[in-house]
Amino acid sequence: MTKTTLKLMQKKDSVIPKDILPVFESISEKYAAMDEAPYGECDSEFVKAMEKHLTKEQRFWLYEQNGACKGTGSDKERKAFADKYADMTIAEKVEQLAEVRKMRIILNDDDTITMTFKCSHGYYKRAREERNFTPSLSVASYFERCAGGRLYELQKLLGIKLKIISVDTSSLNENVENPVVFTFGIVG
Repeated sequence: MTKTTLKLMQKKDSVIPKDILPVFESISEKYAAMDEAPYGECDSEFVKAMEKHLTKEQRFWLYEQNGACKGTGSDKERKAFADKYADMTIAEKVEQLAEVRKMRIILNDDDTITMTFKCSHGYYKRAREERNFTPSLSVASYFERCAGGRLYELQKLLGIKLKIISVDTSSLNENVENPVVFTFGIVG
């Protein structure tokens, strides 16, 4: 994730200020120089720096380009769904997706899509398995990355272009079993 994200940050059309790039370049260089870095440590440090130095909108832009769980080998299934329902309206596709996937996904009147999501791996799995689980990232950072993956998935399934509007993790502060609510704006 780190190398790809750094390349996005360095692109000419990036929304990331050029004066902040040395922070991220130094993290990347530090771990590139190690023979064996602990698994995930570079990504965690990089994402923590993103949380500290970037705005939410800048992070969302990066995750829209390259979010967690992007691809993951499910693209054939996504394409089959998209092909099967290609002649339907977005509202009808969202309804079918909610029914087929047994998930709560709503097309709102303001051209946004709200998705209530609870992954079966990652954060939830570790939180259930480990009594004193402390994530290496903040809950918000973890699920902002996840939003990029959900955005990718919805774009493939529904055949539309989206952007991340919000990631609401507030219910997780009360109970780790509660889902996260993602809101995506339809942009094309």
